Amino acid sequence: MLKEKFEEFVDGLQVESIEEETKRVKEITKRLNKSFRNLENEEIENSHVVGSLGRDTAIKTFSDVDMLYVLPKELKKQYEEVEGNGQSKLLQKVKKEIKKRYPKTIIRGDGQVVVVSFESINKTVEVCPCFERSDGAFDYPDSNNGGSWKKTDPIPEIDKSIAMIEETDLNYKYACNLVRAWKNNKGFKFGGLLIDTLVYNFFNENDDYKSATFDDYLSLLKDLFYYLKKRNKDQKYWHALGSNQEVYNKDGAFVDKAKHAYEKIEDETEDSEDLYDALQDIFGKSFPVPEDIAEKEAFEKSALFGKKVRQTEEFIEHKFDVDIRYRLKIDCKVKQDGFRDKFLRHILRDNLPLKVNKHLEFFIIENEFDCLSKDAEDSLSYKIYWKVKNRGEEAIRKDCIRGQIVKDTGARKNTESTNFKGEHYVECYIVYRNVCVARDRISVPISTI
Repeated sequence: MLKEKFEEFVDGLQVESIEEETKRVKEITKRLNKSFRNLENEEIENSHVVGSLGRDTAIKTFSDVDMLYVLPKELKKQYEEVEGNGQSKLLQKVKKEIKKRYPKTIIRGDGQVVVVSFESINKTVEVCPCFERSDGAFDYPDSNNGGSWKKTDPIPEIDKSIAMIEETDLNYKYACNLVRAWKNNKGFKFGGLLIDTLVYNFFNENDDYKSATFDDYLSLLKDLFYYLKKRNKDQKYWHALGSNQEVYNKDGAFVDKAKHAYEKIEDETEDSEDLYDALQDIFGKSFPVPEDIAEKEAFEKSALFGKKVRQTEEFIEHKFDVDIRYRLKIDCKVKQDGFRDKFLRHILRDNLPLKVNKHLEFFIIENEFDCLSKDAEDSLSYKIYWKVKNRGEEAIRKDCIRGQIVKDTGARKNTESTNFKGEHYVECYIVYRNVCVARDRISVPISTI
């Protein structure tokens, strides 16, 4: 039974079609070939789809297509000699030429790429103009800090990824898919190339899993999360598969998250009563639960409280695609008349009880996407949503589990109160162009002590 559920879940993660995305890449390539090479009707030459799509490790909720466009070599010297920031001017030139093909589409320069936002397909194409080097890698413009050239080498990364997918009979691809689903559910930033590199290293160190079947996936997950949790969270970079380039690790969040995931399933077996709860904690409510188990849980709750339990909880993945790419962190001021305000994260850190009859004011303390939108040439308007979920017997008895996803009113905060005991939580989401690009959760464990 578990084998079928893993297979069903993995199958649901697969990219169904990239026909529309491929069409846009070809249109951009055609326009740039005309602009920079005077080529007519050439839709493929001089461009490469790279990133997770190129490595064939993307999942269906991907929000961007990474492409390289290879410029004529003689242009590099021209932009090196131009007065001012030549890299910025090159990006602006590429932006201007793409704008000729899409005059009504939002197109912006973004430090190292030109971002073309297509509302019709709810995707962006990130165009990285570059120059081919003698070693087969590419130099691309970085307009930050006065401008410079950086090296990228995605072709051997793609080759190694495709080879490992074939060598492992898709197990490498599926493991990369599962890590992305976990990252999106837990809401932390974990770069795609770093994911693929670490999973690649895992398979090279654990040859037995190269021939795994879905019967082995619980064991595979345990060992994969164990491998990730044992990485050094302070390590600044790893060497990418294929290219051996440095892939940077900015905060090491994946290490602590992997530790939690491993502890969730470490002692679980296929016959464990809590196995599916653990898997849904890791991957979200999209991980399928056998019908008899779901019915049993619903019956037990109904029998315990003498009535059918009303389900009001909503899930972000049922409303929007989820592709976590930015950091988000929320906190909460705990207030009570006559007492000094405290921060909830400090209370949780110090293992202090959170008592009833207090006022809670949840707010955002870090929003990486907000910083990006302020620096953008065009406004990157996004929406904020909140979710308050009450848990525990008292919440069920009072028919107050809540869990609805509610749009922020503009205050960028959410006010609540500690009414009754339970292991409650609050989540916040950043949604841009109908994609949840950042999320965070904070526990609200209300005690009667």
